[in-house]
Amino acid sequence: MQNSHAQIRIKDLRLRTFIGFNDEERRNKQDVIINALIEYPANEACATDEVSHAVNYKTICKKIIAHVESNRFLLLEKLTSDILQICMEPEQVTKASVEIDKPHALRFADSVSFTLTAAKDL
Repeated sequence: MQNSHAQIRIKDLRLRTFIGFNDEERRNKQDVIINALIEYPANEACATDEVSHAVNYKTICKKIIAHVESNRFLLLEKLTSDILQICMEPEQVTKASVEIDKPHALRFADSVSFTLTAAKDL
């Protein structure tokens, strides 16, 4: 069988959290939109159809939701870094990228986004 390198995408996960350092941002939750790309070798999962060989994206998503909704953040950089760490936790994951949009952060822009990528040394 060929080497199968899988990509899981979590698209447009819309959550609300306290993010920012202005007084209004510290008092009111704001929308954030999370997109994550998670990569892992999927040879065994493809060949065996065994759940234990796959990355459980539902578990990752639940951890992201819990973290975002139960914490406060000053910077998009910190929030993005935290979510990236959650995506990198499963042993099989070799690389991940997270982009978080903060809609309405700028008056004439749809959103401001911040992206981080990490890879494991194999």
